Amino acid sequence: MSKSYELVIVGGGISGASLLYTVAEFTDIDRVALIEKEEEIAAINSHHTNNSQTLHFGDIETNYTLEKAEKVKEGAEMVAGYLEANDPDRELHSKRSKMVLGVGDTEVKKLEKRYHDDGFGELFPKLKPIDRDEIAEIEPNVVKGRDPDEEMLALQTPDGYTVDYGAVAKSFIEQVEGRDGVDVYTGTAVKSINEDDDEFLIETTDGWFDAETTVVAAGSHSLQIAKKMGYGKDLSLLPVAGSFFLTDKGLLNGKVYTLQMKKLPFAAVHGDAEVHDANTTRFGPTAKVVPALERGELSTVSDFFDVFGLNLNSFLSYGNILADRVLFPYVLKNVFYDLPLVGKRAFLPHVQKVVPSVELGDLERAKGFGGVRPQIVNTAKRSLDMGEAKITGDDVIFNITPSPGASTCLKNAMRDTRQLVEFFDGEIEFDEEAFREATIDNFSRKSKAKAIAD
Repeated sequence: MSKSYELVIVGGGISGASLLYTVAEFTDIDRVALIEKEEEIAAINSHHTNNSQTLHFGDIETNYTLEKAEKVKEGAEMVAGYLEANDPDRELHSKRSKMVLGVGDTEVKKLEKRYHDDGFGELFPKLKPIDRDEIAEIEPNVVKGRDPDEEMLALQTPDGYTVDYGAVAKSFIEQVEGRDGVDVYTGTAVKSINEDDDEFLIETTDGWFDAETTVVAAGSHSLQIAKKMGYGKDLSLLPVAGSFFLTDKGLLNGKVYTLQMKKLPFAAVHGDAEVHDANTTRFGPTAKVVPALERGELSTVSDFFDVFGLNLNSFLSYGNILADRVLFPYVLKNVFYDLPLVGKRAFLPHVQKVVPSVELGDLERAKGFGGVRPQIVNTAKRSLDMGEAKITGDDVIFNITPSPGASTCLKNAMRDTRQLVEFFDGEIEFDEEAFREATIDNFSRKSKAKAIAD
């Protein structure tokens, strides 16, 4: 016999866990299950070694438009509010400084324009421009050893949340697991999802489940499952594997980003203190295109080709994207950074732009660090679409969440919960006011100086 639920969530990363928390805590859905193929929750891309550990507000991301930053900001504030309310001892995150660094006249002018003319100073009240002396007070190693005549400016904020998203995902589940009608299954892989007249029949390695509604939040695998069910025909993925270099010297107090190009959806090279060890500094990421949906898992190569489709539009889309005059040199350089011996030497100037005193012998390739971030390819337009993709079908949702998907996990869960209310024709209720009180209402938007003045 199958296990019956009103809602089944497939995927136990930060996205699936945040949705389970939201529906179990703030709706009157009676029976909900989360199914995760790994033995542990958040073992793949949400694991703290497999992502940038950054809570992206959009403040120092210079590849964001103001419009995108506005959208991301609310989601990040929800996560920050949850952390402030539930993690006073900083076991799930660290609160540090965060800045984007401009070096040289051209970059300084870009930051000045971004802050004063483009509206980022107004959107982010705690963001402020700081000069060389102020940078040195916060991050002395960013200034030490640098040409004293070199112009410098940074946009800095105290909201440098460094987050262990895997631990946060577990926290979401711990809030609701064990309640009547809430079940979590780990070590349970989904084989297929079949649509019947009024329910979904889900075949797993632990038997059959049936559900009135289903949300697939399985990262890259979400599109694989969607395609097998006849959805997402005009979508594919460009899987990008990120890697980092480490030094065992505590060189930075917070996060220091370099300027990011607007056409690149990947994180700018940055340096930061590791979330659980301030004496370890990470530099990166380097990024390379890989034909797999999970880092180091050969079994997911065939999964990638399920998503790719091996059709003319997919090949033409990849060709068009990789031939871009910005993206193509970026991809080539990042392949070079992964080569033994010469790769580290080639990447060193990017590290030294953040911390000039770093030497070649200080850096080691971070073993076991770095995951796969699926970038969305629209094969109809033959374009690379920055951001998340959501496919909504009849009583089913598929979420594909590259960066900043972890930062917006609660906002995404809120949107999905609203959609679930529609799926159930209003027969369930979502207490959105209580949801906001538990999350975003705990986040302070004022700077410390402003709060004292008030």
